[in-house]
Amino acid sequence: MSKTSTDPERLALNGPAMGARWSAVLHVGTGADPARLHAALAAAVAEVEAQMTTRRVGSDLMRLNRAEPDRWIDLPAGLVEVLAAGLAIGRASGGAFEIGLGDAVAAWGFSGDAADPGRIRAALKEPRRPACEVLELDCTNRRARKHGTLALDLCGIAKGYGVDRLAETARDFGIESALLSIDGELRALGPQPGGRPWAVAVERPDPGKRAAHAVLALESGAVATSGDYRHWVDLGGRRLSHTMDPRRRAPLAASPASVTVLGARCMEADAWATALMVLGREEGAALARRLGLSALFLERDGAGLVETAIGPGFAA
Repeated sequence: MSKTSTDPERLALNGPAMGARWSAVLHVGTGADPARLHAALAAAVAEVEAQMTTRRVGSDLMRLNRAEPDRWIDLPAGLVEVLAAGLAIGRASGGAFEIGLGDAVAAWGFSGDAADPGRIRAALKEPRRPACEVLELDCTNRRARKHGTLALDLCGIAKGYGVDRLAETARDFGIESALLSIDGELRALGPQPGGRPWAVAVERPDPGKRAAHAVLALESGAVATSGDYRHWVDLGGRRLSHTMDPRRRAPLAASPASVTVLGARCMEADAWATALMVLGREEGAALARRLGLSALFLERDGAGLVETAIGPGFAA
């Protein structure tokens, strides 16, 4: 069938984002301005980074990290939303997701600087209360204050929120069919024209290559993966995954190879993928079933990969 003037046009855009890249595949109507759309999507991601990165001393998150205890700090709405979600998922996961690990993340070399043995020893030795006990949020007035020492890091949730902001920006342009992503966290804004789902790959957890383990048919909603195979540091001849164990304030010593979570929004899927990695297959699968989460655990054994699929989003 020939294409008519009213058929949506497929547009692919991308750019740098949060130490990785954002991408958008969109089906747009006649007369859409690609340059204007690209600028708006890039601005949405840049706003998230300016608020939530720990790699810029002037970010809103670092301003809160530097604040004196018991002093209210005005914050942008997006950061307040992400902090509230991080605290809520921290509680719901029994502390497996923890946004108060900023000093440990930096000490182990996951914030841009090299790992520092002295800071690692300090991070391991010094007990800290979880963020949900130290950080107070006033969501109505968009402000927060700390009631003690706290170094926040949002690396397990901010990229997912960035994907949600890409989706919201696309929707503001009247776009009803798009696939948005940052560094492998994805969200589908409706199916493709004609109702076709988006084909989204779940990667094999192989450090040396990119290959699909499975392909999901995603019509709407989000998918996020946490794994031990893409981001790590080498320390003393050991490869350490970037996912932190809040109980030890150190990289996970043992975990699934990857956990993929489906959800309505990418922010929550991103955070839950991290939490379930920390909990591990047995405890994480039990929690996923109890909360009604859709999750796919991949674990290595001598013969290859073992799957544990939870929830309606994955075939049992």
